[in-house]
Formats: sequence, structure tokens, C-alpha cells
Amino acid sequence: MDSLIHAVLQATIVSKCVLALLLFMSLASWAFMFARQLTLKSARRSVLAGLHGVEQARDLHDILRHMAGDASSPLYNITKGAVAEFNRLSRTGDTERLASENVRRALHFGIAEEMARLRSSLALLATAANTAPFIGLFGTVWGIMHSFTAIAQMKSVSLATVAPGIAEALVATAVGLFVAIPAVCGYNIFRARISEIEGLCVRYGGHLLNRLQQESNRHPEGLDFAREG
Repeated sequence: MDSLIHAVLQATIVSKCVLALLLFMSLASWAFMFARQLTLKSARRSVLAGLHGVEQARDLHDILRHMAGDASSPLYNITKGAVAEFNRLSRTGDTERLASENVRRALHFGIAEEMARLRSSLALLATAANTAPFIGLFGTVWGIMHSFTAIAQMKSVSLATVAPGIAEALVATAVGLFVAIPAVCGYNIFRARISEIEGLCVRYGGHLLNRLQQESNRHPEGLDFAREG
């Protein structure tokens, strides 16, 4: 550890800037992964609760009452969009014929929008994973160039004089990999979890669409999602 700290302190100003940038990227990546973990855990729990609720509900009123109680759930906006489309069709008097395709599309758009929201900022991890090794490599190349310049000015060269400068330069590559590897792992894990949540939302959308079709004749004037909450 002492040798590593010494290598960083002896590095050039460019190498120090590279290391500082990599440190910032590492802290930002870990902070994002921690926050995203909490967000996806909460979203998955809400979606599972909503899916269980729609499967156990006696009618649309129970479903809407349950969903309106959790505005933070991804299913809230999905349900809201489907109900809004259902109400629009109700005003045309052709609900039974149009409900299947129109509400299906509304559910599809709602799910896509919620998944895009959950995927937001994943580009941060992708950027860290893709660029950190190259940033570290740049720091290494710069450090080696600086070492060779210093060696050229020496009258006698031995391994003892060359090794420290090369070792200092290689620190940047090691730090770049240290930043990139967790970012890659986090990105892949979060993508898998978002895909799981998307599958649950699709299941919920199918159940909700079936209920809307089955009970369309009971609500000729439409549904009031806000009032159900």
C-alpha cells in the first residue's frame, strides 16, 4: 500500500488528473448502483403487489382502488394510461369493438415508458465500463513516455532506474480496470432485473386488459381512476 501511494505521489500532473477522473467515475458508479438497487427493489415489490392484486380482485373497482393507492409504482401510470384510453372509447360508444387493440396499445406504450424511466442513467454505467480502461491506458502511456524521456537524460540506465517509472505508469491501467469491472457487472445485473420487471408488467397488462374487456358493458360512462383512489 505504501508503495502504491508513493507511486501516485510521484506521478506526473497528467497521470494524477487521470487517476482523479477515474476515482470520480468509480465513486459516481458505486453511488448510482446503490441508488438504482433501491429503486429497482422497490419497483419490483410494487409490481408484484399489483400483479397479485389484479389476480385476486373481484372487479375493476378493486383493481383501480388498489393501484391508485401507490402512485410510485410503475403500474400506476400504466393503469392510468389504459383507463384514459378506455374512457375515451366509452365516449365514442364503441368500447367493446375497439377496447382490445386500442387499450392494448395504451398498455404497451405505458410499459415502454416506465421501462425507459427505469433504464434512465444506465448509460452512466455503460460509459464508465467502456471508457475507464482506455482512460487508464492513456495515463499509462503518458507515464511511460515521461519515464522514457527521463531515462534518455540519464548517463547510465539499469533496471532499478527504469522499473519505478514503469510501475507508476501501470497504476493508471490497474485503476481503470478497477472502475470498469464493477460497472460492467452492475450494468448487466440491472438490465436483467429491469427485464424481469418488464415481464411482470406485461403480465399485469394482460390481466387488466382482460378485465376491461369483460366488464366494459358495466361501465358505459367510463372509469374514474382518481376517484377509485
